[in-house]
Amino acid sequence: MIRLIGLVTIEHDGFPPQHLSSAQAQVAFSRLILERSAGTSRDQLADTVWPDGLPDTWASALRSVVSRVRGYLTSPLQKPGETPLIAQSGRYVLRLPDDAAVDLEAAETSVAEAKAAFGEGAHAVAHQLSAAAVTNLRGSFLPAHEGEWVNGVRERVDELRLTSLELASLAASSLGDEHHAVRYADEAVRRAAFRESAHRCLMTAHSTAGNRAEALRAYHQLREVLADELGIDPAPETQRAYLDLLNAPEPAPPRRRPSPSRTPVDALDPVIMGAFEALTPPAR
Repeated sequence: MIRLIGLVTIEHDGFPPQHLSSAQAQVAFSRLILERSAGTSRDQLADTVWPDGLPDTWASALRSVVSRVRGYLTSPLQKPGETPLIAQSGRYVLRLPDDAAVDLEAAETSVAEAKAAFGEGAHAVAHQLSAAAVTNLRGSFLPAHEGEWVNGVRERVDELRLTSLELASLAASSLGDEHHAVRYADEAVRRAAFRESAHRCLMTAHSTAGNRAEALRAYHQLREVLADELGIDPAPETQRAYLDLLNAPEPAPPRRRPSPSRTPVDALDPVIMGAFEALTPPAR
């Protein structure tokens, strides 16, 4: 497992984790990993390492950075007589073993599979996958670095983290797991105060737990934040969720978590289903 979120690390069975301490090598390694299918040009890599302007001797300095990355990859990923990082037609190409995984890519796969599982009613599977994505995305992406490429990946990580938190909350709500449903939704709201889909997940978590008062309070808090900070009203889908809460009958006591891992889609709570259908609207 190659970890780019938090400490840049290679974890290999039978070996202690290997950390990459050089700041310049960290950012070069990260770009080479994420762009390994097509490779990264020498100029692109240099601009990523020195986003504020290239040093006069950048060509030799870049060779030194690449040499550090190559040395970091030497063991245990390298087979005898092979190098995982080669220069080819003006590009650096990094090749990983077939069984290697990258935390960011693993999280993206988990979220996609979790969405599919949730849509099929496999809520326990969806919860497991989305929670795994949340775990893989703990920490920040290269927090000591700036630059166009780093900031772009950071936005990708942030969006993926929020989606995984929302999906984990909705899956937990479907399972009757009030604690995790609220915890994941709360974290999403803390990370993105203006993101209405996160607030709708929090409303759903409280509502399906039988706590309509807290669900309504979550809506009113969102409305105040949007009015005070942005001068806008909640989106139509958020207002519909609020009206559904107002018009709903008195909530039943909190549901026990069902033992089956699957629930028919047509038996889903309409509040949960509505939140899932609008899981990742454009950020407001």
